[in-house]
Amino acid sequence: MDLNWLRDFECLARTLNFTRASNERNITQSAFSRRIKALENWVGLPLVNRATYPIQLTEAGHNFLPTAKAAIAQLNESRQSIRDADRGDTRFVRISALHTISMNYLAHQIERIQKEIPELRTRVISDSLSTCCELLLEGAVDIMLVYYHQYVSPKIDDTGFERKDLLSDLLIPVAAREVAEARGWHLSNSGGTPIPYLAYEQSSFLGQVVENSISIETLNIETIYIDGLVETIRRRLLQGSGFAWMPQTAVETELENGSLIAIGDQSLNVSLTISALANPTYFDDSARKMWSLL
Repeated sequence: MDLNWLRDFECLARTLNFTRASNERNITQSAFSRRIKALENWVGLPLVNRATYPIQLTEAGHNFLPTAKAAIAQLNESRQSIRDADRGDTRFVRISALHTISMNYLAHQIERIQKEIPELRTRVISDSLSTCCELLLEGAVDIMLVYYHQYVSPKIDDTGFERKDLLSDLLIPVAAREVAEARGWHLSNSGGTPIPYLAYEQSSFLGQVVENSISIETLNIETIYIDGLVETIRRRLLQGSGFAWMPQTAVETELENGSLIAIGDQSLNVSLTISALANPTYFDDSARKMWSLL
């Protein structure tokens, strides 16, 4: 059981529309449908009648909905109570961030800020875009760090939040130098053996960015691996398994020491912005200090 399945079901029961619900949940419709199906498999009965328009809940769906809502509320309340008790006299600044931002950007920033604020205490929750947004909307975190892109941005009403653009990043097509040079891998080549492509899960944020920014079908490549985590794909890159679009912040060291090289021209780079969102109205002194130094 995944708590996200319950949140998905509650959203679908409210909207009675897969497209609207998947947009609100910030995932693709196919991924959303799979999660609803997974919940139905867990319950053991269909929860939604897909043959009607608009869709309707089945009798089992109507019976299960109050349980799902209660479980979400109880888990959120329990989580907050545990966090409040755990803090004691020390207030932690709570931050949600995408996995790759947390690992390759945020950790360095916290280290820098802590030198200026030695008493700073932080708790970072690294998760998917939809979960990061939910945590911010629920008030479970003080600050959220995500990517923004001109075609793909967090599906969140940010009018109630202050936004700071922190860093310009790039998605760059890269591969292990030795393998790329030995096999002549370059995305400008239209003939020969297709270049093995390590792709992001289509429902992930970076997967959506690549899909909306690059005409993949025009390139001489073959998808051999799909994963939602940058770090996993990075490991396969370093093993010489293929090429991938990687955030520059995630492979800076490897590009500098030459173990990875870009295999496309600049037109195949994709611009991203690392941004922070928060509602400073609810900040305590620690969160306010950290926000000012981001």
